Amino acid sequence: MNLLCLAGYEKGHDFLREAKRQGCTVTLLTSLKLKETARWPNESIDEIFYMPDQNYEWNRQDTINSVSYLARTRDFERIVALDDFDVELGASLREHFRIPGMCDSQARLFRDKLAMRMGAQAADIPVPEFVAAFNYDRLGRFLQSVPGPWVLKPRSLAGAIGIKKIHSAEEVWPQLDALGDMQSNYLLERYVPGDVFHVDTLLYDGQIAFASASGYGRPPMDVSHGGGVFTTRTLKPDHPVTQELLRLNQRLLASFGLTRGVSHTEFIKAHADGKVYFLETSARVGGAHISDLVEAATGVNLWAEWAKIESATTDRPYRAPNARPDFAGLLVSLARQEHPDTDAYSDAEIVWRMDRPYHVGLIVQSPSFERVEELLTSYAMRVQQDFGATLPPRDKPDA
Repeated sequence: MNLLCLAGYEKGHDFLREAKRQGCTVTLLTSLKLKETARWPNESIDEIFYMPDQNYEWNRQDTINSVSYLARTRDFERIVALDDFDVELGASLREHFRIPGMCDSQARLFRDKLAMRMGAQAADIPVPEFVAAFNYDRLGRFLQSVPGPWVLKPRSLAGAIGIKKIHSAEEVWPQLDALGDMQSNYLLERYVPGDVFHVDTLLYDGQIAFASASGYGRPPMDVSHGGGVFTTRTLKPDHPVTQELLRLNQRLLASFGLTRGVSHTEFIKAHADGKVYFLETSARVGGAHISDLVEAATGVNLWAEWAKIESATTDRPYRAPNARPDFAGLLVSLARQEHPDTDAYSDAEIVWRMDRPYHVGLIVQSPSFERVEELLTSYAMRVQQDFGATLPPRDKPDA
């Protein structure tokens, strides 16, 4: 299998390693800005090429032309987008070269927050009330009929990037005016206070091969905008909320037509009515070290399994992993210190520590959900006291 992997940011090392272990020929197309800093697993990459970029974005036609040149002497059989921002570009390349996988219109469902909300609504999956920032009459009716606060969301950015919370209708119009011609790239949605969850999934031949449900501590948007400690933990499989999350996730991915690959999907359980609402989905491995959390709890490496799925053939089909039934919790925070010392955090359940300047990160693992919850609660308070810092948004954890 000849794989062309797209990576606008440095990630997916385990995917590249596993693809090579599976016997694939691996070609990596990445950003020129990463040439001197990225530490790619070069032993697992047959060829690496660099695209000039503007803020890590590549010109689409230039990319098609570049891949066309490479394809003269290379027969690419799969195109894999390793980052959320590469998904639509990967789909365009597949369309152009008629390579199997996600097409342009399907990629919209996993990148465009408006498209995914409309798709979920059509599949009878609850979503918070929303309106596209197109028609001012519709916007006005929405503001009159849906009580605030609301959130103004960019349609194609990842996670909490660019989201603004708005408390009054008078604030909405100046925000839209400030966007100018870009306002059609946004939507307005009712802000729903609640507990936020994520489901991380592997799919093969239209079937879910693995799914793990987890619950955040504070909502990622609150952490991204207000600072503090980011936490998430895997959930008990027999809990009613877990069962509802897995059910909605399965229905969503089936309705969106994702048949093979990986997905990270988020839901919120509203405080007001107890209902679980869909927030957003993606065709990628979750960020913020969520893949490390899943591996600590289950032994399943999402990146490596994704590589096995992409390299599977009719003669050598993919086999779903045997997941371990443990629990894990993840904690990430900004730190005042460049190299924070976490030696005082010495519980035997700690299985991973972050090594990144001005950050603290820990993963704990245990057969007991209650023990994981106890440690996360204790550590969140201690980390805030010992290391807590507020830095510019660009330096905050990718939650």
